[in-house]
Order: sequence, then C-alpha cells, then structure tokens
Amino acid sequence: MPVTGRTKQQVVSEFRCAEILEAARRVFAKKGLADATMDEIAAAAGLAKGTLYLYFESKRDVYLKTLQHGKVELLEQIKSNMEAAKGLRAKIRTLIATRVRFAEENRDFYKIYLTEFSNVIHPASINEEFRRLDLKQAKALEQALREGLDRGEIRQINIEAAAFMIHDMTRNLITRRLLRWSKANIEEDIDFICDFIWTGIGC
Repeated sequence: MPVTGRTKQQVVSEFRCAEILEAARRVFAKKGLADATMDEIAAAAGLAKGTLYLYFESKRDVYLKTLQHGKVELLEQIKSNMEAAKGLRAKIRTLIATRVRFAEENRDFYKIYLTEFSNVIHPASINEEFRRLDLKQAKALEQALREGLDRGEIRQINIEAAAFMIHDMTRNLITRRLLRWSKANIEEDIDFICDFIWTGIGC
C-alpha cells in the first residue's frame, strides 16, 4: 500500500539507502577516500558487498551521494534554526553558525573534498542536485534579507548578490577552519564574519 505517495518497497529502499550513507560517512571519515573500500562500507552497513552495488555504482558514487545526503540534512537544520531566530541579524548568524558547526562536527569527512574533490563539489562543476541544494541555502537567506529590508533592518542593497556573497564567505570560513588556517575559536570566527557582514549591510 502506498505511504504518502510511495510504496512500502520505496520507503524501505530509502531507509536502507540512508543507513548505508550514514555508515559510509563514518568509514570515509576514518579511512579517507583513497583507503576506504566498498567491503568496509558494506560491513559497516551490515550488508553484503553485492547488495551495496544494488544502490551505488562505485565508491565515488557512494561518496558523492553521502555528501549530498549531508547537504540535505544541513539544509533541514538551517531552515529549522532560521525559523526559530528572531530578527535578520540573528537569522544571518544562525545560518552561518549552523553551516560552520555542521562542518566542524563532520570535519574528517568534509576534509576529503578539500583534498580530493575540490573541483567536483564546487557549485559550478557539480551535478544539478548539488546546485539545487546550494541554491536553496542561498534562497533561504535571500528571503530573510528581503524581509529584513522591508522592516528597515538593513539599507537598500542588491539582495540576491548579498545572499550569494554571504553564502560564499561562509564557505570560505569553513575551508579556513578545516585547513586549520584560523587560530580563533569557532565562536570568535562566527562573530567576526557576522559583524563584518552587518557592518556592510546594516542601517
């Protein structure tokens, strides 16, 4: 019987796929991309390797799908946290803090794409689903900026350009922290970028 428009088989398949991706994230974080194997991912997920290939074509496919799964999880956190924040300045800080902390909590996993997938995960070169998820983050911020402008919280600016600029500045902060180029603690880095942004757009 269909469940919210999906069959039981589809629901089970999606649940199993999510379990595999969570197991794969742990394996990649521990072993790195080059040293991780499909056997290890299958074992971590409690599956036979042949079963793993029913869901994914290759180790590279598993990694990209795992990264995509993380982006979906992050987007859900951003939406929830931003809805709870009051005022534009708090919403901007919440978005930045959510992204930075998510990367910190998955540091070893996300370091992989900095060293081995930097071209693949860049929005200009990744697949349509990655672009869509990146765009959704920027659009959530764009909407908050428009509402803040209507309330007189910020000066007249190019809202779309500002949203993408803040999105890219946050990505750069995450990169600096993952590479340990920043000597500040996480709160200091978040405070600095938020104050810097507000100085530029606030009334």
